[in-house]
Amino acid sequence: MQINTMLVAGASRGIGLAVAEHFAPKTNRLLSVSRTPAPVGEWIAADLSLLVGVETVAKAVGDSGLEALLYMGGTWESHAFTSHYSFEACSDEDIDRVIAVNLVAPIRLVKALLPALRRSSNPKIILMGALSGLDNFSGREVANSASKFGLRGVVHSLREELRSQQIGITVINPGNVGTPEVLADLAAGGLLGGEAIPLADLLKIIDCVLSLSRATCIKEIDVPAMLGEGA
Repeated sequence: MQINTMLVAGASRGIGLAVAEHFAPKTNRLLSVSRTPAPVGEWIAADLSLLVGVETVAKAVGDSGLEALLYMGGTWESHAFTSHYSFEACSDEDIDRVIAVNLVAPIRLVKALLPALRRSSNPKIILMGALSGLDNFSGREVANSASKFGLRGVVHSLREELRSQQIGITVINPGNVGTPEVLADLAAGGLLGGEAIPLADLLKIIDCVLSLSRATCIKEIDVPAMLGEGA
């Protein structure tokens, strides 16, 4: 599978960096969006929580086509997913930041890049959700859960909006993912949620979604670890 143009948001670290590294050899033009330098692809310096950052990305894409938009960025409150988390202790700035990055930014980015996606022969959008956005999940992180729950609503609504154009949109909801940062936190005993899924498994899921024709609709994929919370 060779992709002409792909954009990965959140490409400087974590899942986003792993996705960018995975697809770099398979993509003719890889656009890596992040606030801090991304080591692979064409780095676009942008803070997507701000409207000016979204505009910067849209300008960089320009009049070219875009086959794949992958929003892999995400953030959470201070001390989230640890025993030290407290909703009452969260600052208003913390809450605003989580909602802006996890929910408002992907809405704005998809809207801004729809013209580029329409110029592709098989356009795909993948947004990174989380198990914490599922019904009745036991997470305590209020802003993070609200943003990830809302992201699912974004995907369901956009799927109906874009159905006639056959632009595929999928949300992937994993639990802990075995990035170096998460594995280190698990090893140190500072992270709740149980075992992590292998990073390679998540990449294979993304490969699968991108390889499908535009005749197929993949709505949501929930990916808990077999021995983790939510399985």
